[in-house]
Amino acid sequence: MDRAVEATNLAVANGDLSLLGLFLHADIVVKFVMLLLLAASVWVWAIIFEKWASLRRVQRAADAFEDRFWSGGSLDDLYEQEGVKPGHPMAAVFSAAMGEWRRSARVVGADVSRGGVQKRVERAMGITIQREMERLERWMVFLASVGSTAPFIGLFGTVWGIMHSFSAIAALHNTNLSVVAPGIAEALFATATGLVAAIPAVLAYNKISNDLARFAARLEAFAAEFGAILSRQIEERV
Repeated sequence: MDRAVEATNLAVANGDLSLLGLFLHADIVVKFVMLLLLAASVWVWAIIFEKWASLRRVQRAADAFEDRFWSGGSLDDLYEQEGVKPGHPMAAVFSAAMGEWRRSARVVGADVSRGGVQKRVERAMGITIQREMERLERWMVFLASVGSTAPFIGLFGTVWGIMHSFSAIAALHNTNLSVVAPGIAEALFATATGLVAAIPAVLAYNKISNDLARFAARLEAFAAEFGAILSRQIEERV
């Protein structure tokens, strides 16, 4: 209670209702909440920029790869250029399919004629798509968690700050607005900090999730088309 009284008296005396002043005069628990939310906000923006850069990079790489893939060149040559050490998800899907097809194409027998190779190639591509998408979706859970919990964490700081403000008011026996305002402002600042962290996290999660879903559909479409090409080649060899 003494600490809350001192903080309130100092705020009243200085008349400092700036953001820095509100933070410095806040209770230690409210300060911890604010710092936690500010750290979460910084991390959210770091994730946003990383995902934005990653998606742009893989989209550009996929565009360039599909141009080479549909140019009519040799698949074996493309595999030597892109498939040996794939540097992006679409090349990884292509590499998994070509690797399985090359291994299975050496096997001659009933398994080939019955579509065993086709199933293994499709399974290899499906597993690769899942693995690549899991890598691209890393830290998405953090965005969702911050978006859903940050307002409540800020609300906790607000409730705590208001409790201490009322304690200060009771100790001073004064309900003048100049006494009440600083403590209430400090408490509400915690809620504002929670919203600052939550709003970008929610918006970014929705946008990035949509972009990731579209890219996953693009990989699946490429896998289906490439699987059909390999299926025709397998039938020609049988």
